[in-house]
Amino acid sequence: MGKILSLNKVYYFLLFLFVYHTGFSQESTEIDTTKIRVVHGGNFTKDEDKFPGALIFSKDEKQVQFEHKGADMWCDIAIHYNKENRLRAIGNVRMKQGDSVLLTSGKIDYDGEIQLAKAYENVLLKNKTEEGTEMTLTTDTLRFDREKQEAYYQDFGTIIDSANTLTSEIGRYFMEIEKYQFLDSVHIQNPEYTLDSEQLDYYTSSKNAYMYGPSTITGKTYKMYCERGFYDTKIESGYGIKNTRIDYNNRIIEGDSVYFDKATEFASATNNITVTDTINKGIIRAHYAEVFKAKDSVFATKRAVAINLVEQDSLYIHGDTLMITGVPDYRILRAFRNAKFYKTDLSGKCDSIHSEQQTGITQLIRAPILWNGENQMTGDSIHLLSNLKTEKLDSLKVLDNAFIISQDTIGKVGFNQAKGKDLFGKFIDNELKYIDLIKNTEVIYYMYDDDDELIGVNKTICSKINMIMANNDVEDLTFFTNPDGEISPQDMLPEKNPKLKGFVWRGEERIRNKDEIFDEDDNTIELVIIKGINNPIDTDAEEEDRLLNEADPVNNIEPSEPKTDSGPKRKKTISKLKPSKTVSSKGNLKASKSNED
Repeated sequence: MGKILSLNKVYYFLLFLFVYHTGFSQESTEIDTTKIRVVHGGNFTKDEDKFPGALIFSKDEKQVQFEHKGADMWCDIAIHYNKENRLRAIGNVRMKQGDSVLLTSGKIDYDGEIQLAKAYENVLLKNKTEEGTEMTLTTDTLRFDREKQEAYYQDFGTIIDSANTLTSEIGRYFMEIEKYQFLDSVHIQNPEYTLDSEQLDYYTSSKNAYMYGPSTITGKTYKMYCERGFYDTKIESGYGIKNTRIDYNNRIIEGDSVYFDKATEFASATNNITVTDTINKGIIRAHYAEVFKAKDSVFATKRAVAINLVEQDSLYIHGDTLMITGVPDYRILRAFRNAKFYKTDLSGKCDSIHSEQQTGITQLIRAPILWNGENQMTGDSIHLLSNLKTEKLDSLKVLDNAFIISQDTIGKVGFNQAKGKDLFGKFIDNELKYIDLIKNTEVIYYMYDDDDELIGVNKTICSKINMIMANNDVEDLTFFTNPDGEISPQDMLPEKNPKLKGFVWRGEERIRNKDEIFDEDDNTIELVIIKGINNPIDTDAEEEDRLLNEADPVNNIEPSEPKTDSGPKRKKTISKLKPSKTVSSKGNLKASKSNED
């Protein structure tokens, strides 16, 4: 029996020599490098019933070893199909490619014709980056395409590099550009933040992530959602350009393009922006805004408007530039240049507005004008005061050269007028009810009987005038301290429509709805086109990815390019706003325009 075994060994050995020397030409001694080569065969046998045409190798003192085009493979058992140039490795399998790539698993099927390795059971892929750091990938099944230098899985995988732990259902690794492409339930775990996305590209060298589809980043002091965006995982800085929202301190920032940086505690947004104060329930809308977390401040321009709730009524404040500073309960709002505001029955305009929450005082500064219903009020300075407890509008001050004018609403033949040094008003239930004019007061008032017949025009001079209002019209008029005046028929007056000195009617400027706080320049503003970041490594990788991103019949991974409004070229859809270069100290937007779609 031992003799038969010896003869069998001789037979297999001669067969082995014949098979493996068929790669040599009769006229040449060159080795066919396209074939998988045995380095150490150990024990060998055949089983034509189970593995027709294959040689079976098993380890002896050492593991079985094979080599193919710069890659070495070790295993306990190997089933080698020399004619088809393929191999099945079983047990403690290792595949090493140079000094950078090591793949270990329980089994590997390797096709030498297309250089594709399919690894099963506790798969581990290690890859050293150019920077010397190591990345590891673990999964149950992995395909490694050596020709394209790509590895991909579709049964859940975990990647760990020097900064992050990443998991996803489907993933592909582009080794030459050190990029991962993740699909379905992508998750990045870091001690400082977590990131969840439907689709994400991640570069192991730069630690940059590009997000496609619904994505959420949750840090210790912020939360960001977008459906197309960028995130630098090393410094926790990023931006979104589709349906983006950042919960930042006590504010929510939304816009077409939103950028934030953790280190500087800064966020900015461009085009169709909404900044919501979650504590005071205030809203800012604009086309450019900056949020400084450490200073608890907001800067906004480009059709900027602040909206606050006052007694179940919205107050709209507009200026070429808006600034809101201070912590909750101590906020200060400033509107600079061409400032306007509107709420039901109350509107106004001036050069600038200063509103302080702690004192409840809103100041209209430089050439202010106020409309309460049909009443026009002017003075050198106008203050609106709110009740600090109820936060309701409480009173009104018009200081120096106070002048109130309203058109005669019955006869419509002239103007009711009153002036004095100062004017003080009192609001009841959001309506101006009482007005006191003091010092050197004068009045011209059209008086009618119960049948709305004109009685005459009252012209009076006194030291103080009290008005009781109803429905924003004078219901009762009282003069104090030696009034000097008379009621004269209109046809007996020296002028048909008498006017007090300093009279200026500006009814055509009255703001009658919230849209009229904006002028023509605001309504015809041209939105900037945000340009993408200039990173040659990642940009080149994105372009390479566009060329490679076709359906793969081997792993059934569909093309990962999402359908976006900006078309299929990713280089045109990535956007980022660099705050230090886009806004001058005066707040003028300097973002350059692009012809890109």
